[in-house]
Amino acid sequence: MKTASYNSRVLVIKALTILLLVALLGGILAAGVSQTASAESEPLSTLSAPDLYEQNVGSTVGITISAETTSIYGYGYTYKATGSGFIISSDGYILTNYHVIEGYQKVTVATYDQETYDAEVIGYDEGSDIAVLKIEAENLTPVKLGDSSVLRVGETVYAIGNPLGELTFSLTKGIVSALSRNIKTGSGASIGLIQTDCAINSGNSGGALFNEKGEVIGITNAKYSASGYSSEAEIDNIGFAIPINSVKRIVSSIVENGYVLKPYIGVVIGPLSEETSNVTGIKSGVVVQEVTEGAPADEAGIKANDVIFQVNSKAIHDTSELVQVVSESNPGDFLTFHIYRQGKEIQVEVQVGSQTQSALVNEEAAAEAEGQQQDQQGQQQDQPGQDEGGFSWGDIPMEEFFQYFFGNGFGRGY
Repeated sequence: MKTASYNSRVLVIKALTILLLVALLGGILAAGVSQTASAESEPLSTLSAPDLYEQNVGSTVGITISAETTSIYGYGYTYKATGSGFIISSDGYILTNYHVIEGYQKVTVATYDQETYDAEVIGYDEGSDIAVLKIEAENLTPVKLGDSSVLRVGETVYAIGNPLGELTFSLTKGIVSALSRNIKTGSGASIGLIQTDCAINSGNSGGALFNEKGEVIGITNAKYSASGYSSEAEIDNIGFAIPINSVKRIVSSIVENGYVLKPYIGVVIGPLSEETSNVTGIKSGVVVQEVTEGAPADEAGIKANDVIFQVNSKAIHDTSELVQVVSESNPGDFLTFHIYRQGKEIQVEVQVGSQTQSALVNEEAAAEAEGQQQDQQGQQQDQPGQDEGGFSWGDIPMEEFFQYFFGNGFGRGY
C-alpha cells in the first residue's frame, strides 16, 4: 500500500511539473509572438523638423554652372545659373535636375561643410529632368530614398535647398497638396508630379523633397508663378516635385551602365475626347493613336483606336498615369491592359520591353539653346521663362516630357 501511495505521489508531482513547464513555455512563446507582432505593427518613427534637417542638410549641395556664349548681337559673355542637388552615394554621386545643368561648360558643387568641388556630369535624361553628377570625395553621407507610391494627400513634407542661389541650405515645410498632377510644359507635353505647398523658389530646383521619416520621395523642380503687374492675387505655395520612384531606375542605369535604360511598350497615346467618351461610355482613359510595329504592344495585340482605361488594378484617367505605370515597371514585367475595343471590354497582357539611349547627348545644342534663353531672360540666375500665371521649370522650358520610355516626343511614341 505504501508503494502504491508513493507511486501515486510521484505521478502527481511529474504531472504538475509537466504542466508548469508547458505553461512556462507557452508564456515565453506568447511573449515572443506578442513582441514580434508589436514590432511589425509599429510604424517607422517620424522625425521632428530640426532632427530631419540635421540628418539631411549635410547631404544637400548647392550647384553652380557657368558657360560662355554669344548674344544675338555677336557679343560673348559668361553667365551663371544656380540650383540644388543631393548626395546619393558615399563616394560622391549627386542627383539634380537636368534643367539646372543644361548648357553647362563647368559645374561646381558646394557642400554644407563649405567644401567646393568641380563636378563631372555622368549623365542625364532630358525627358525626366534628372542629371547625375560626380565629385571626387569619400565618406559622404547619402540620403535615404523612399517610396513615392505610398504618398497620400495631406502628408507632411520638407524641402531643403538653396532658394535664389543665395539663401543656402534652407528648410521649408508643407504638405502634399495633390498627387499625379498632370502638368503641361511649354511644349505641350505633360507628366504626373507631386504638388506641394512647400515654398519652392528659383534655386530650389534639384533639391530633395523629404517625407516625415527623412526619406527622399521627390525632386523639387517647378512652381507656378505670376509675372508682371496684375490686379489678381499672387500665386503662392504651388510647387511641384518629380516622384522619386519614376527616376530610380534611370539613375541606377546612368551610374551603373553609363546609359539610360527605359521601360518600353511602343504606343502613341492621346487623351480621351468627349466624343469618344460619349460613344464608348468610358469616362476616363487614353486612346491608342499608333502602335509601333514589332514593339511589345504590337506583339501583344494592342491596336490603334483602343481605349486603355485600366492597367493591372490601377485606373487610367490620363496619359501621365499610363506613363507612370510603365515607368515604374521593370523590363520583362507583364502588365494587364484593360481595353475598350469596338463595343467590347477585353484584356491584353503586355510584356514590358526596354530601350536605351545615351546618357550624354546634344550638349552642343543644349549650350546654344541655353545661351539664347539666357539672353532673352536678361541673364537671370536659374530663372525660368514665365508667362503671366504660367508654369516655370528652371533655366529654360523643358523639352518633351514624354521621352520617358520611347526616345520620342509627345504624340510620337510611348
